[in-house]
This record gives sequence, C-alpha cells and structure tokens, in this order.
Amino acid sequence: MRDVVFPVVGEQTLRDLVKEWKATGPTYRVTLRTVIRNSYQGHYRRMVPTLLAALEFRSNNDRHRPVMDALDLVKRFAGTKVHTFPADEDVPLDGVVRGLWREAVMEKDAAGRDRVNRVTYEIAVLEALRERLRCKEIWGVGANRYRNPDDDLPADFEQNREDYYRTLNLPLDAGRFIADLQAEMRETLSTFDAGLKKNPYVRLSSKGGGWTTLTPLDAQPDPPNLTALKAELNAIWPMTSLLDMVKETDLRLGFTDALKSPTSYETMDRSVLQPRLLLCLHGLGTNAGLPRMAGLDSGTTARDLAYVRRRYISVDAMRRAIAIVADGTLHSRNPAIWGSGTTACASDSKPLPARRSAAPGDQRRVERGRAVERRDRFRVLRPPRRDGEQPARGPRSEHARAASDPELHGGARQSSWPVERQS
Repeated sequence: MRDVVFPVVGEQTLRDLVKEWKATGPTYRVTLRTVIRNSYQGHYRRMVPTLLAALEFRSNNDRHRPVMDALDLVKRFAGTKVHTFPADEDVPLDGVVRGLWREAVMEKDAAGRDRVNRVTYEIAVLEALRERLRCKEIWGVGANRYRNPDDDLPADFEQNREDYYRTLNLPLDAGRFIADLQAEMRETLSTFDAGLKKNPYVRLSSKGGGWTTLTPLDAQPDPPNLTALKAELNAIWPMTSLLDMVKETDLRLGFTDALKSPTSYETMDRSVLQPRLLLCLHGLGTNAGLPRMAGLDSGTTARDLAYVRRRYISVDAMRRAIAIVADGTLHSRNPAIWGSGTTACASDSKPLPARRSAAPGDQRRVERGRAVERRDRFRVLRPPRRDGEQPARGPRSEHARAASDPELHGGARQSSWPVERQS
C-alpha cells in the first residue's frame, strides 16, 4: 500500500477521503434519519394534527398537487393509531418523499407487501411542505409571509404585463431569461477565477473543504454629525446610569402608578413606595437581584424590596406599566425623523416588533430567571438560622410575618431617596 498507492494519491488524501465518507456516508445518513424520526415521534408529532387542522394550504400550480394530496392524507389519519397506511390507500410518493426518507418510508408487512410507515411519511410530507412554502408554490390562507403569490403582483399585471417587464428590463420569454442568467453567472465566475491568484483580499483556505476567505473592509470614519451628536449628549448627560433613566421615565410618565396592591387599600405612602418600586424593577430587569439593590445606600432593606415585589409587582400590573412607557415613547418621537407610525420599538439598537411573542429559547431563559428570583426571595425571607436556633412553628409563615411587619409598610423607616414628581 505504501509503496504503490501512497506515491500516487498520498496518505493524507486517503485519510481525508475516509473522514469525509464517515461524515457524509450511509452511516451518517442513517444516524441523522434516526435522530430526526425519534425526536419527531417523541415530541413534535403530538402538536402536528392541531396545527394542520388550524391551517389551510392552497396551491396555484397543479404540479404540486401530490404534496396537497399528501397533506390531506396526513390529516385524515391524524386521529388513528395505525402504524402503516392501509394497503389499498393511494399514498403519493413521487414529488413528496425524496432524498433521506426515500428508502426509509417503505417497509414490509407480515404478508410481504410494501407498506408506507406513517411517522416517516409525515416527516417527508412536512419537509416537502416547508420547501414549497419557501418558494410560495404552496401558500397559507390568511398568512403574511407565506401568502398567495398573486397578491404580490399589481392588480393590473395581466393587462399590462409587457409594460411591467419592460420597466424591470426583463424578457417575456422564460427560456431567454434563464439563458441570460446562466451567461451572467458564467462570466462572473470566470472573472473571479481569473483574478483570484492576483487578488490580495481573497484566498481559499483548507478549512471545511475549501472556504472562501474575504479580508474585512477597513472601518469607515464616523460621520461628522454623529461625532458632534455624541459630544453634545455626553456634555448634557455625562455618565447617566440606567436607574436614573428609569427614575426620569417614571417622573415624566408615572408608570409606577399602575403598580398597585391587589387589595382595596394601601397603607404605604406613595413617596416611600415609589423608590422601592424603581429599585425592584431595576434589580429584576438587570438581574442584579434585590439584595444588591438594597445595598446602594437607598435607605431600604432587602426585606422591604421583597415585600414590595411580592405585593405590588404582578404580571397584569407590569403589562399596564409597559403599555404606559410604550405609548409615551411613541408619543415623544419626532415624526419628521422616525415617521408617523410604526409597530416596532428599539432595544439595544435591535428592532423588535411589538406583536412578536417570545421564542421557546427565550421562554426557557425567562423560566430560569423566575426560578433564580424565587430562590433569592426565599433566601431573603428565610435567613440562615443561628447555631442551636429552632425553626419557627405554627400557622404564621415567613410571608405572613413579613406582611404584618409595620416597618415594611413605611411606618418605622422613611426613604432617604427624595422623589419629586414633575408637573
């Protein structure tokens, strides 16, 4: 082997071929198919019937009729427990099942007949549906991104087709359009290939089978207006903290007025409650925690903040407060700069649609944050016992003891943080 094969091919080349075969060969494909099937069958499959029942798909091209028939077949057998489709059932395979699932979707029954496995077929149908939705060959009724492609055309497109094509500088003949596109791609690739050796800003690396590496462009200088604007802002508000911004927002909008006790009475004065609410919101929003916020020479304790958090900050109250801040933000914007209306605000320079819900990963992070907060709150209300001290017994819990403490209601301590509401 070393005397005959290695001088011709090279040992490293053969090792790379073996490595590539293991990464993309039959063993890898079978493993990938098994992982996808088990994940779908054990978790995602339970929600597919409900989703398909709530969604309606259509197609304007009869060429994709097999995928539509496959969807109807999956919906009809969604409530059954059969392992394979009946032998006399017409199951569309061409144009639906391809690639990775082609050989796995068929199996033999006890009589030796070919049967279509339901779970594997459903995965193949969903993948085919995904590909058709991306190119809008299949569209969803009532959808926005995956809407009817005819809605993207002007209303008079059929009557003025030639004028629109002439405006876009496109030929009416589809064959000519494809030929021109192919010629443009060949010319571009030829230019790239001819100048690759002489181009100091582009190189081919050995990573990943030959990645094309581009040299980053030099950073452009900041616009003079941006530099002047930053200087002016730093002169007016030098080193402004986030807590000061939250406080100023509350002085202008009064969003803490929406954070009220669920009962019909409140014994704590608002001049004492307001700074404690702001400290709680800042500690929860920045994940600093209530004990750390109590150590900012604010004249309050961690038990005070824990009581305010438990009694005044709820989901419904926070929604009302957020609505007040959002309305105030939209009202204060200059329409000449930001436009007359929008459905998005900005957080850390990233546009976030107001109607967007939390992603599953974000929801898990929220739940973990709640768990950490509950743990910290428990530690605040239940300090470690001294040596030899017995745990308190009786119906009065730590929560009830904290709620009945007059000091927590502002009776024994006044806040040292002066807050004056501006008119």
